[in-house]
Amino acid sequence: MIDGRRVLGLIPARGGSKGLPGKNIRPLCGKPLIAWTIEKALKSRYLDKVLVSTDSPEIAAIATGSGASAPFLRPAELATDTAPTLDVVKHALSYCREQENREYDYVVLLEPTSPLREDDDIDNMLSRLHAKADEFDAIVSVGEVNEHPSIMKRLVDGRIQPFYPEISRTTRRQDNAPAYFPYGVAYIVKTNILLAEGTFYPERCTYYCLRRYQNYEIDGIYDFLCVENIMRYEWSLR
Repeated sequence: MIDGRRVLGLIPARGGSKGLPGKNIRPLCGKPLIAWTIEKALKSRYLDKVLVSTDSPEIAAIATGSGASAPFLRPAELATDTAPTLDVVKHALSYCREQENREYDYVVLLEPTSPLREDDDIDNMLSRLHAKADEFDAIVSVGEVNEHPSIMKRLVDGRIQPFYPEISRTTRRQDNAPAYFPYGVAYIVKTNILLAEGTFYPERCTYYCLRRYQNYEIDGIYDFLCVENIMRYEWSLR
């Protein structure tokens, strides 16, 4: 709870993954991948509940064993490759309202495929959003990308062309304004705005800049190997 406002921490983790089968529970530096996100969520001073939405009994068991709540299995139609995250969030909110008689003022979406969180990232983001609640309705974690859109290409009829011809053509990303990617450390939004606008990027959305080493998401084995080695390297510095 933050200033009397209830906060739900929601971790979506379906069982099916084509890019890296079983990735949400794949061992990463000695723990299932999802356990890293649960651990950081439980360290938050503001999250009233840490809930895992999954269709997998195995993931649910690991989640509860790691200290999170997994009181239901997500319906099959919400566990496909094309199921919108928004629908998953709405389902979880409905469960909390109908089964637990609990409403939440903020939703904090935490992707298990972005395990490189600092202990205070979640609370820093919540504090920043709540302090500017009159100006903003959401906050998203972002990191500056090295592969700048100005130098990206597309292949058309055997030729290589600029992917974004409207951007100044250059071989140096420094010649253009920095570009940012929304990594899944946290997406935080006021619940009423999420339901009204149907997006984690409402009109009044601000940002939280991550450190360089956090700019990774695990979609496949090479991402997984990178993150694993980044974790080990970061530990060696602390």
